[in-house]
Amino acid sequence: MQTQLSPQYQGTPDGLTAEAILRNCVHCGFCTATCPTYQLLGDELDSPRGRIYLIKQVLEGAKPTRKTQLHLDRCLTCRNCETTCPSGVQYGHLLDIGRKLVDAQVPRPANEKAMRWTLKEGLSSPLFAPAMAMGQLARGLLPQALQKKVPAKQSGGAWPTRQHPRQVLMLAGCVQPSMSPNINSATARVLDAAGIQTVIAPKAGCCGALKFHLNDQDGGKSEMRANIDAWWPYINGVAGRPGVEAIVMNASGCGATVKDYGHILRDDPAYAAKAQRISDLAHDISEWLPELTEKLRERVKPRASTIVWHPPCSLQHGMKLRGGVDKYMAELGFKLKITGCESHLCCGSAGTYSVLQPEIATQLRDRKLGHINHTFENGPPDSIASANIGCISHLQSGTKTPVRHWIELLDEALQAGV
Repeated sequence: MQTQLSPQYQGTPDGLTAEAILRNCVHCGFCTATCPTYQLLGDELDSPRGRIYLIKQVLEGAKPTRKTQLHLDRCLTCRNCETTCPSGVQYGHLLDIGRKLVDAQVPRPANEKAMRWTLKEGLSSPLFAPAMAMGQLARGLLPQALQKKVPAKQSGGAWPTRQHPRQVLMLAGCVQPSMSPNINSATARVLDAAGIQTVIAPKAGCCGALKFHLNDQDGGKSEMRANIDAWWPYINGVAGRPGVEAIVMNASGCGATVKDYGHILRDDPAYAAKAQRISDLAHDISEWLPELTEKLRERVKPRASTIVWHPPCSLQHGMKLRGGVDKYMAELGFKLKITGCESHLCCGSAGTYSVLQPEIATQLRDRKLGHINHTFENGPPDSIASANIGCISHLQSGTKTPVRHWIELLDEALQAGV
């Protein structure tokens, strides 16, 4: 694709990055076939190809409008188009630039500003945990719509206390410890059974995705730098112990972001090298399944129940990790199956998308649950497994079938085999 950048963007980091991405696009339209919003809305401007054209216009000097902003807002950032694209267009990075440039020129209404500020500041705030606890106490009294956003209170169970020579860092996350604390402790217990100790750096917080994707890119980068500072002593080794061998992520949305630290902070002279080191060390917990399967095979006793595996977009498209969970969980004896219809499409969660674009998000959720319910011939599954807290809570809001992280199911089966 030929581009003629406006003088104000020529030679800038955003301009150079965007131009390189645009030049890879051949406008073939393959991406439209796998874009959830295009499938629902049928508008070319709600497809990756259309949004690329809108961003190109802005970079070439056209003045964006509220309509431009709306079409960019309606993108889920599922990155399915990246998986489909034969030219390797890094659409996610281009969209970040496009939203930043458009928001700088198009003021948002006060209600939108307030909602986006509340999400980016509230979800990553230390006050989120007590607020969620209060919501869980009063859950039965909440309106139905709000009740679906507040999960029932869950016990995290015991955290393993054994010491192991092998250590990994884990990001606790900002909303996961309050909404589903068992995911983190289950991860630690499974790794402990394999002889690996899980360590959490107390000063590490939100991965930065919330603010970054709500176009507070400076705020998101600050959180990323804070995490790097919190993790760095553990990477180099503390108290005479060698450094950790990896940073394990059990929320794929966070994992996709941490794996992108190197790109996001590439122009920061103080953090570029450290950020790339962090990205290199970051691994989704599913990447450990080959080793875990080998070590734990004889100790795992799964229930005789049917499980549908829903791979989050951040796992299969963001991190390009496909086929691992279903393969190894099946090897461990789980009756787990991925749905044969539209398993590549987004469930509608997409971080804060389900709050900001509830109508589209609900349509995608119900479409996904419909396919899930027909995965097994004998009716709906006994449970649904996923790998991201956002997908888990969003899917659970539309079904009575339990939706859990696959690591919780593995932990449960491991405890049953003790």
